[in-house]
Amino acid sequence: MGKPERPDIAPPSVWRNPWHFVAFGFGSGAIRPAPGTWGTLAGLAFVPLLQALPAWGYLAAIVLGALFGCWLCGKVSRDLGVHDHGGIVWDEIVGIWIACWLAPPGWPWLLAGFVLFRVLDILKPWPIRWVDRHVHGGTGIMLDDLLAGVGAWALLQLGARWLG
Repeated sequence: MGKPERPDIAPPSVWRNPWHFVAFGFGSGAIRPAPGTWGTLAGLAFVPLLQALPAWGYLAAIVLGALFGCWLCGKVSRDLGVHDHGGIVWDEIVGIWIACWLAPPGWPWLLAGFVLFRVLDILKPWPIRWVDRHVHGGTGIMLDDLLAGVGAWALLQLGARWLG
């Protein structure tokens, strides 16, 4: 597939190619505006299921999701001919999983994890910005969001200890 004429919109392959569909967050990355936010919401929908697992099981899902994501995001990016197409949101999905790992129960904590993750993903403070600019391929697409997830996780854990 050649370069899309409009890399700001979802290509038709999202609805035909299963790898593209997954990378686009099961279609959530095709929603405009703010596909990253929609992708994060799609990922957040899985968090209650992940929280039902033991902590090690949830962590295993994160690790597997991240490793799979490095391959998936790289493949779909190459297929589309666009590095880190805005609609590729698998990275946001795994990022929010990280942010909410070991979060206290209840929707306020999930909301806090969501907000913290989106703020860090959008603002990209150091070292997230450096990784975003210097690490390429599927690993680069994933790594900045994984770091945003870790930062959001740390802040959420600090908040839980401070408020708890």
